[in-house]
Amino acid sequence: QVQLVESGGGSVQAGGSLRLSCVVHGYSFPNRCIGWARQAPGKEREGVASIYFHDDTTVYADSVKGRFTISQDKAKNTVYLQMNSLKPDDTAMYYCAVDVSAVKFCRPSYDFHHWGQGTQVTVSS
Repeated sequence: QVQLVESGGGSVQAGGSLRLSCVVHGYSFPNRCIGWARQAPGKEREGVASIYFHDDTTVYADSVKGRFTISQDKAKNTVYLQMNSLKPDDTAMYYCAVDVSAVKFCRPSYDFHHWGQGTQVTVSS
């Protein structure tokens, strides 16, 4: 059974940093896409970053490009989202997700079928 467990959320002031972690359990396909998405109250879910398991290809949403970095530790089945220069607009519940994909389709907006429970990020001005 696939299980994704996020951690690392919290409250920070604008300009601060956080690193989110996502441990992926029970998913063995090497041709997988892993992504991070966020959802603020009253807003649609927004994919922010993705990474392709096989070759570390990364894609970012324009809203986070240059501030967020997605990475992975394959030995630990863990994907990270380093978030720097945080803004109040980054306040949201952050979720990680995984699914089978070809690298050319792996992007933050991919139609993932496996999701974690989320971790809250709050940025104050």
